[in-house]
Amino acid sequence: MQPTSEASQRIARISAHLHPPTLQKMVESSTLRTMNCRAKGGAPGFKVAILGAAGGIGQSLSLLMKMNPLVSVLHLYDVVNAHGVTADISHMDTGAVVRGFLGQPQLENALTGMDLVIIPAGVPRKPGMTRDDLFKINAGIVRTLCEGVAKCCPRAIVNLISNPVNSTVPIAAEVFKKAGTYDPKRLLGVTTLDVVRANTFVAEVLGIDPREVDVPSGGWSCRSYHTASFVTG
Repeated sequence: MQPTSEASQRIARISAHLHPPTLQKMVESSTLRTMNCRAKGGAPGFKVAILGAAGGIGQSLSLLMKMNPLVSVLHLYDVVNAHGVTADISHMDTGAVVRGFLGQPQLENALTGMDLVIIPAGVPRKPGMTRDDLFKINAGIVRTLCEGVAKCCPRAIVNLISNPVNSTVPIAAEVFKKAGTYDPKRLLGVTTLDVVRANTFVAEVLGIDPREVDVPSGGWSCRSYHTASFVTG
């Protein structure tokens, strides 16, 4: 018995998720075009890439982006465990099409055509590690990722989470300036964690519900917005 046309299309979509095409095939085909890269029933929306999706922040962030109805395409990139996280996230019953990308050779594939790039990639601060030590490691990671952004999706909005944010944002800015793609309105340092912490500390002192407190962040960045401000408005 021959499968129906609809069944064949569903099988083809599942196969594409499990085996992402090469960059050239992605460009030549319609898989990343606005109206065609949608799960069944999905509405047009934003194409989002998360660089560092397998980390502690990246996994939670990937989950939130998959839940967001305004996200239509979600690319998950990391140097380890990217495909495992992708498989788990893609099983959620929302419309966003999820694809995983592993390692430096697939960075350009992950970034091509994206509207929003969120970067939680980097190492966390360990006991005994100074901010200078942290910066030396994460600065190199951020530089490499932003070079990919400048090449593959220069008009994308970039949200930087990698610590220390007040130092990694200038690194990203210099990369974009060198590439001729710098726009201060499109480079955002995410300070949500500082806001949440401040709200909690103030609420404890005042003896009130943290949800009733709103302390603006004092951290430096090109512009400090919440992680999902672009997606959710």
